[in-house]
Amino acid sequence: MFYKKSGMPEEKEIVLCTITKIYHNSVFANLDEYGKSGMIHISEVSPGRIRNIREFVKEGKKVVCKVLRIDKVKGHIDLSLRRVNEAQKRKKMDDIKQEQKAEKIIEFIAKTKKQDFKELYQKISSRIFEKYEYIHQCFKDVADGNIKLEDIGIERNTAKTLTDEIIKRIKPVEVEAKGILSLTSYAPDGIDAIKNALKKAQLSKEIIIKYTGAGKYSISLKAPDYKTAEDLLDKSADAAIKAIEKAKGIASFSKE
Repeated sequence: MFYKKSGMPEEKEIVLCTITKIYHNSVFANLDEYGKSGMIHISEVSPGRIRNIREFVKEGKKVVCKVLRIDKVKGHIDLSLRRVNEAQKRKKMDDIKQEQKAEKIIEFIAKTKKQDFKELYQKISSRIFEKYEYIHQCFKDVADGNIKLEDIGIERNTAKTLTDEIIKRIKPVEVEAKGILSLTSYAPDGIDAIKNALKKAQLSKEIIIKYTGAGKYSISLKAPDYKTAEDLLDKSADAAIKAIEKAKGIASFSKE
């Protein structure tokens, strides 16, 4: 993949890494997007006590990490594996997957025009990176009709050929978020309290709630991206939990 970032990452940034060296108390990894090396202390590999660090990581494995600290003078980068949640992992891996797809589109155009792929990539990406973090974000806006490539400085003929290919290959993407909601009430009007809680959870028509048995309900929804899906899922569950607790009931929620 050609995609690279310049300079140093920011603290708290989520980055894709490749494990390069494993020691007794630490792991070294290459930050794929920056071409720099970082260190993961054993305490940041996984929660709890680790007897054998190689049970969690191995050389050559791709992992998603969080940047903890940066010493710009010494060039040291401290990373964490355990502080990255599943939603962050999915989003990062999806960004990389979509960026690879965007590069494939440029590669196809280069072959069609009999141009050097790397040269064409640099010409197109230099314009896109002035406004976007990733090329695929720009391509999605093109597919959605939000921008025209010519408007960001891409040569007209290239813009037309590229736009045609983007529209062919990039379709609206939806991701799914789901979890299990447990609701219990021992009050005389407990059934009504649970019904009210479920009604509160139905924040939008995209949310699907199904009874799975033993006081448990599955909540699922689809959205254009993981952040939107996760946020709406959390709000839906919180609304139900607040409602049932207000009625002196018991509630819990876990994501799948």
